[in-house]
Amino acid sequence: MTETRLVHVVDDEDSVRRSLDFLLRTAGYNVERWADGDAFLKGADKSVHACVLLDIRMPGLDGLEVQERMGDAGLDFPVIVLTGHGDISLAVRAMKAGAMDFLEKPFDREKLLRSLAVAFRQIADRETLRDRAQWARAQLGKLTEREREVLDGLACGYPNKTIAYDLGISSRTVEVYRANVMAKLDVGNFADALRVAFAAGLGSEQGWRKTHCERPGPGDA
Repeated sequence: MTETRLVHVVDDEDSVRRSLDFLLRTAGYNVERWADGDAFLKGADKSVHACVLLDIRMPGLDGLEVQERMGDAGLDFPVIVLTGHGDISLAVRAMKAGAMDFLEKPFDREKLLRSLAVAFRQIADRETLRDRAQWARAQLGKLTEREREVLDGLACGYPNKTIAYDLGISSRTVEVYRANVMAKLDVGNFADALRVAFAAGLGSEQGWRKTHCERPGPGDA
């Protein structure tokens, strides 16, 4: 991922916006300033990776409402909440709603920059996971439906005979499908095949039981 290091500053106080703009640009960040939450929700480019510094108390939409509406607006950005003195309870609510940190005004420069560094690492980690999942799903596209089913059962930790019973095939046939999976995924060992399966979302015992004969699990007696 190419890191743009864009920070959206959403605060109704012009002096705060200008101060943060100067601080962040000096530290190497790009900055977009928004005077209210509605303008941010409507105007922010959802396609550019960014972090949000979001004031908790604003006229119109407050920070909590903006945070709540970001998902609907397609803005999947880490949020750092900006609070005034006495707003700790609101900051806690924001954290419970998914904000990654809160900073009290006036800001400590080093703490602000540390929080932003963590936020952008979070973005990078998230993109890495998404890329890995997308690649794994593409790998599964090489398999037949039955081969994917066998791999799913193996990822659940089931032995060949259990998979065979649930799928209505023989254990020997499961072994053949397993070999086919290894060859088509071009992996040298079973652990690598499992890593592909897990990244693609396979391996849910609950999903397997629901799909294949509702076989009781270990605690279902």
